[in-house]
Order: sequence, then structure tokens, then C-alpha cells
Amino acid sequence: MSSRRLVPLIFFVAFSAAVPAGDARAFPHVVQPGETLAEIAERTYGKVEMERLLVAANALDAGGGVSIVPGMRLEIPAVSFHRVGAGETWAGLATEHLGDPDRSDVLAIANDAMPWIAPALGQEIKLPYNLRHVAGSNDSTLAIAYKYTGDRDQAWMLDKYNHLRGRAIRRGDVVLVPLWDLALTEAGKSEAAQAGAVTRAESGGRGRDAQKRAEAELPLLLADVRQGRWVDAVARGNKVLGFGELARAQVAQVNRHLTEAYVALDATGLAEAACGAWREADPSAELDPIELSPKIVNACTASRAPVAPPPPVPDAGADAGKDAGAAGRRDPRGTRP
Repeated sequence: MSSRRLVPLIFFVAFSAAVPAGDARAFPHVVQPGETLAEIAERTYGKVEMERLLVAANALDAGGGVSIVPGMRLEIPAVSFHRVGAGETWAGLATEHLGDPDRSDVLAIANDAMPWIAPALGQEIKLPYNLRHVAGSNDSTLAIAYKYTGDRDQAWMLDKYNHLRGRAIRRGDVVLVPLWDLALTEAGKSEAAQAGAVTRAESGGRGRDAQKRAEAELPLLLADVRQGRWVDAVARGNKVLGFGELARAQVAQVNRHLTEAYVALDATGLAEAACGAWREADPSAELDPIELSPKIVNACTASRAPVAPPPPVPDAGADAGKDAGAAGRRDPRGTRP
């Protein structure tokens, strides 16, 4: 490899070590003979224009630019996923995975959520990839935002994410660009799996996909219940539960509606099971007799009622011994009464 090609690679290693990457994920790709960046981008992301992302992630535009050659190891940017645990907040998650609690707004927005509403227990969230961009002479937050997100309005995000506070970007500054719209093609997922890039993700995004599908179905399930379409509600509710790893709040909501549908259909056993699942997912759920019908309350009470232990089986030998002892005590002289 020529010295011209070595310069940007050495520079990339240097500024990669200088700037913390947070908890971003990526996987390696070794360039094959005849491959181009555009081909790699299209195969991995399904979009030729993602070539610019590969250029930036691998500092191929530094030091006057560099061409890829067979055998070169490239970093392929990708997101990761995390399942929310008890007590976790956006600020805490941003500190752990993005390196700064002030990045909680971006983390929430990346997951179609509001920063002031805590993430749901069991929710699978997407963790953005921190792209490192080395600023050129004429760079600004507006230009960088447009280059990587296609939206100049995201400049505020870059300003806050990098603690610029309105300061102009200078040549040579390293700007972190959080990217979360990095959906991989099937070929990209396969390569990531082979590289071991998904081993630290709870389910490679399957849980998040299931939760987003559930969010779309829950209003329809509620409408089925409110309009008395009990059979449709049962079918839809069980379909949603079959999506996969839902958030606990979603499991509770689905089973709450299933309880009502099963009660209306006089399926007592199923209603009890659904209510048990509802209250297990949401231990704080209350059986309000004003809000819930007596049938629902009864089904839920039965689902929590302790099962009485069976009576002990009498020991015939012991009983016979007791009778004999009693008889002896009744006639200590050994005579019959």
C-alpha cells in the first residue's frame, strides 16, 4: 500500500482513539477484489447513497482521500439494541450507551418517544451509531446535518449532542453524528451476524419490531372491545401476543382486553388465565368495581385465589392402632364393657 493510502488510515486510528464512541455498534468487512464502496453500500443498506457514510466512518476522505483496495478492512456502521430494565431512564441509558446524560433527548427521539416520559419496562430500544465526522474548512452544523440526515433542521441536535452551545465548528474538529436510520438488508444482517456484531444485542432488533407492530394494533384491539366485537378482539389480541417480545406494559394491556373479551364470551377459564397474565405484567393493576364489571372482577379474583390443599389421606394402620389403644384405655382390667 502506498504512503498516500497509509496517511488516512493512520489518521483514522488516531482520532478514533481520541473520541469516545459510546456504545455504538459496527461490524467489519474485508474488501473483495472488484468491489466498490457503492456496491458495498447497496448490498448492506439497500441504498447506493449510503456510500458517503462508509467514506466518513472509515476516514477515506481524510488526507486528500483514499481508494479502497482488496484486503482492506472497513467498518460498517450499524445500530444496536437494548431491553429496558427496571428503573432505567433515558438519561441513565444515554450515559451508559452514548457517553453523556445530555444525549437523552436524542436517544428518546431515536425511539419515537418523548424524553420526559420514561421508557417502558421490557421495551427494546435502538442505540444510535456515533459517526465521527472530521470538520473541513467550510463545515457547519447545518451542512453536516444535511450531509448525513438529509435534514438541516437536525443542526440543533448536533449542537446539543456535541456541547457546542452555538460555537462555530472549526477545521479539524471531530463532530459526533448520532445515526439511527441504519436498517440493514438481509445480506447486511447476515454479514453482521457472521461477524458477531449482534451478539451483544438482545434480539437483533426483533423485539423492537414486535413492539412497534403491537403499538399499531393496540388501538384496533381497544376498538374491537369497545364495540363489542369479542371474537375479533380475541383473534387480534392473541395475534399481538404472538408477535414476540413485547414490553410488559403492552403484555398487560393486551391481556386486560382479552380478559374482558373472554368474560363476554363466557370463556371463564381463559378469562382467568388472561387476567392472571395481565396482573403479572402489571402488579399495580387494581380491580376497580366501578370500572370493571362483576364478572371481570370475579374472574380476576379466581385467578389469584389460593388453591386449598387436599385433605390428608388417613392412615388405616394408624387409625387401627389408635382404636386399639382407646379400647385398652376404656377397659384397663381387660374385661369387656
